[in-house]
Amino acid sequence: MLHNDRRRENVTDIHKTIEAVWKIESTRLIAGIARVTRDIGIAEELAQDALVTALEVWPAEGIPENPGAWLMTAAKRRAIDYFRRGQMLVQKHEEITRELEFQQQHLGDALDHALDQVIDDDVLRLIFTACHPVLPIEGRVALTLRLIGGLATPEIARAFLVPEKTVGQRIFRAKKTLLEAHVPFETPRGEELRLRVDSVLSVVYLIFNEGYTATSGDEWMRAALCEDALRLGRMLAQLLPTESEVHGLLALMEFQASRTAARRGRQGEAVLLPDQDRSLWDDAQIQRGMAALAHAQKLGGGAGNYALQAALAACHMRARTAEATDWNRIVLLYDALMQIRPSPIVALNRAVAVGMAQGPAAGLEALDAIEKPGADSGTGSALAGYHLLPSVRGDLLLKLGRFTGARKEIERAITLTQNLRERELLAERLKQIEKKVAWSA
Repeated sequence: MLHNDRRRENVTDIHKTIEAVWKIESTRLIAGIARVTRDIGIAEELAQDALVTALEVWPAEGIPENPGAWLMTAAKRRAIDYFRRGQMLVQKHEEITRELEFQQQHLGDALDHALDQVIDDDVLRLIFTACHPVLPIEGRVALTLRLIGGLATPEIARAFLVPEKTVGQRIFRAKKTLLEAHVPFETPRGEELRLRVDSVLSVVYLIFNEGYTATSGDEWMRAALCEDALRLGRMLAQLLPTESEVHGLLALMEFQASRTAARRGRQGEAVLLPDQDRSLWDDAQIQRGMAALAHAQKLGGGAGNYALQAALAACHMRARTAEATDWNRIVLLYDALMQIRPSPIVALNRAVAVGMAQGPAAGLEALDAIEKPGADSGTGSALAGYHLLPSVRGDLLLKLGRFTGARKEIERAITLTQNLRERELLAERLKQIEKKVAWSA
């Protein structure tokens, strides 16, 4: 019995390892296979087949020394089997047929060479393919988050504030559309590339945000996703050196990521910006962010969406203490951002900034304004289920000494958040409010 228990524990550990390896390697694996198959749907299926093989083999034979290379080899075999079945002959017309005539002669060597050449450019090709104009913007973003970010459908749904079923349908339809339109697996050039940049940047930033503050689960952050987004942002900056918004986004992500070490306590608990030990901020990343922001501004893009957000972050980076933050400048930057890219989140953050710059009463007034029916920002319905809305209102009410109202808002925020660390943070805040309620009674 003891032997069986240990075996089960060992299998469980191996499955956890496989899951961790998959999160790290899946994007490169799919990208490498897609370069050969020219079909991201098939590439994802073959990569998944390799994962299934690992789940079958590793518990019996042990974890290989290089798990990523093992998965790639398994994927190669699946790809070879796929080619040999001749499915590409049905799907890809004359050009692919000619390629297959050669590949059937030297199939193993050809695929070995192609798949062994997986480099970061393949990931960019995968992003630009998933962001092809033939897809609606919602489909582009959802598909790229799925393939590049490795996000599950529920996580993508929360990012978009839409039902899970809707996101699943978008991903399915996007893959089908790319297949039917015979979209090439390539990085676009010239004007076509420019047309796709905004969509790509929005996807990269959504990936970063999911890593920076996880929408669900037990962890406050998913650092690997932040690193993936930063890597893609840096690659985009090399690919598009004269595109100001690329550098604006890179600056923003560098600034945000520089605070990683200070955003978590010793037990993994969330630490908000005002309470962070600023000596833990990464000076090298801050300097990279400042350089990227200066480059964006030099290119004439200082008033762009991401450059403005980076300028907002830079205000915090320059402040030695939370009290020294230039909140008046931050309000002005949010005003500019609302002019070019109004959104519920921007409006909410602006209300926070107003509260810091002009006092909690002014902040509450700004919050009330964006919730009114017919408000220009259209935030009322979009923020209805967003936990930070009652959280912000609770903080403002607390500062005004309206403890009962603050308690009610924080309780509501707790019921809305899907992240354990955020729930813990809100619960601690609720305890503090309840003490004040008891004291004032």
